[in-house]
Amino acid sequence: MSRSSSSSEINYHMTALLLDGSERAAKTFLFAHGAGAPMDSPFMQRVAGGIAASGIRVIRFEFPYMHRQRETGQRRVAPDPPRVLMQSFRATIDQLGCCSKLVIGGKSLGGRIASMVADDAKVAGLVCLGYPFHPPGQPEKTRTKHLENLLTQTLILQGTRDSFGRPEDVAGYKLSPAVRIEWLEDGDHSFKPRIRSGRTEADNLGRAIGLIAEFIAAR
Repeated sequence: MSRSSSSSEINYHMTALLLDGSERAAKTFLFAHGAGAPMDSPFMQRVAGGIAASGIRVIRFEFPYMHRQRETGQRRVAPDPPRVLMQSFRATIDQLGCCSKLVIGGKSLGGRIASMVADDAKVAGLVCLGYPFHPPGQPEKTRTKHLENLLTQTLILQGTRDSFGRPEDVAGYKLSPAVRIEWLEDGDHSFKPRIRSGRTEADNLGRAIGLIAEFIAAR
């Protein structure tokens, strides 16, 4: 049954997932959330819906700490250690069982964790939205070592005002030839530009969604 017009929740034996698009779609994008917002945040919903509208199935899931936050009602539960996040991502990939046509990725933290499992999981591609190249204000504390030898074809969408990695920061990093970066003009960490830029959030999100859909379709 096609579900391209809205999101629906489907339960697996390990976690609950949100599905956008047709279950019969030829390509699937497994999309992880960022550190501070859940899988059904406005940003996640807008991006997932936009990609699904192009004929790609989008599946969202939550890391264990975000699931705990949802269940307990606590605010700002700290993210799990990277090894737990990676294990959660791998387990979700295993649930889907479609790696040959599966592209994985995520917003910020979700994209970083996806990049840490992509090669071992042998997925078709990787998409990162607002990659956290370094903590804000600390460009010397890079999170790029594993990106130097990454084999998976990768698309990174980054705002030019992103405090986690601006063009002048990223230009000096050694990155694998498999990594392609597309800059969204005047965008912050969620691609939102300033009014004076003459661009809108919808402009940047629309461009990001178009680039992601094109990238996934080519895998």
